[in-house]
Amino acid sequence: MAILPVPERGQPLDVTYIYQIVKAINDLSVQVSPSVYKYVTVDTPNAAKQSAKASETRFIGGYVQVTTSTTQTAGSSLTFSYDFPSEFKFAPIVTASPVNVGNTDAGKDVTVTLKSISTSKVEGTVKFNAGGDTSIGINLIIIGIPN
Repeated sequence: MAILPVPERGQPLDVTYIYQIVKAINDLSVQVSPSVYKYVTVDTPNAAKQSAKASETRFIGGYVQVTTSTTQTAGSSLTFSYDFPSEFKFAPIVTASPVNVGNTDAGKDVTVTLKSISTSKVEGTVKFNAGGDTSIGINLIIIGIPN
């Protein structure tokens, strides 16, 4: 989109300058016009489907370190939690992915389960399916409708 030069005080406004203003407004209108592809739908258990413009939704990318160079036994588990600003109207959708920070064999065989999701916090468990040294983090993608 074009950046319009600011007119000087007392400068006469001519047809070319007005044309540039109208063209810039029209270009902006096309960029922000509502369309079905510019909406996000969040389907939560307690609030059903909620739709909002993508610009009116909240996305958070979070990270939690669960273990750092610790030895875990097969079948053991650790809990984690991640707090975020209580800006959500309903519990958001959360996706959690384990990160094998230490690149260890035991860190390759983990399972992540989310236990609870509220408007300001997510809690989960990491289960270690193999024993050994681990350094595990959790990547979180949180998508919701703000207050």
